[in-house]
Amino acid sequence: MIQELYDVQQKAGATFESVADVTIPVSFGNDTTAIQAARQGVALVDLSHWGLLKISGDDRLRYLHNQSTNDFQKLKPGQGCDTVFVTSTARTIDLATAYVTEDSVFLLVSPNRRQQLIEWLDRYIFPMDQVELKDVSHESATFSLLGPGSEALLQQLSDEVLIEDAYASHQELMLNGLKVRVAVGNGLALPGYTLIVSASHAARLWQVLTEAGGMPMGDRIWEQLRIQQGRPVPDRELTEDYNPLEVGLWQTISFDKGCYIGQETIARLNTYKGVKQQLWGVRLKAPVEPGTVVMVGEEKVGKLTSLTETDQGLFGLAYIRTKAGGKGLNVQIADVEGEIVDVPFLTHDYPA
Repeated sequence: MIQELYDVQQKAGATFESVADVTIPVSFGNDTTAIQAARQGVALVDLSHWGLLKISGDDRLRYLHNQSTNDFQKLKPGQGCDTVFVTSTARTIDLATAYVTEDSVFLLVSPNRRQQLIEWLDRYIFPMDQVELKDVSHESATFSLLGPGSEALLQQLSDEVLIEDAYASHQELMLNGLKVRVAVGNGLALPGYTLIVSASHAARLWQVLTEAGGMPMGDRIWEQLRIQQGRPVPDRELTEDYNPLEVGLWQTISFDKGCYIGQETIARLNTYKGVKQQLWGVRLKAPVEPGTVVMVGEEKVGKLTSLTETDQGLFGLAYIRTKAGGKGLNVQIADVEGEIVDVPFLTHDYPA
């Protein structure tokens, strides 16, 4: 059924890459136009290669509350949140978005963490827990709308009242006769929505959205945007070398929810202001290989994790030692000069 979606995308100029068992539309041959749409209109991105996990059973909220950094016990159907799964020593596994429904919770997870998270979560289900895990990635398609025109596009397609402004709030809407779960937010610090639909309706929904004005955007430009925005991803910024506070994901952490995996380490870091390094943006004057050490004079102060070429020059993400400084710091990576800058997706301040 998803093959029908690929056929429609291919006719629109898509080129694809296959990674593991997933196919990814990397470009529609319109990269410049697509990024302009994300900034000024509405861009449409296929995130169907991401993982979608379904957690059901009477204990689902308590269970997820105990497995990740955010507060699930306070969430009601139609609400959601970003949360981080961490190891027992608070090292990052993945940043996920949760959508709570009447009888389940859907987790949108990074494509290269889908299987790992299923196995990791299953390990912590005990015999008395009323919890069921299911990978529904191949049963659904996930699209993202990016840009200030996203709400107007949805209003063209539905007579129903759109959902509230709260991040990750969601509801099922009929879009041009198709049942779609529509959620506020798109995984970046840009206006927009996340749409989840049955795989059997994926191709038709893609056509409906593009005919309504959504500009197709490939994964290559999404990757550019996520680096400019500062969204961390596994194997780059989310690794066992870093914890969520160092990443700058403060908004995903509840400091008063009680015990969960990794909680003691995170609480201690917060209480004693022990964050030793932080993730920042960095403007560069020439290409540098991710993984290269960041220097200030003769001192090693961090590491470059991601790099992209933008219409405004080269831009990367880098961890920088807190004592070395932050925004405005001039650095050298290999033999290239750079400047540390803010990125909108992340925060660096301890909560008041």
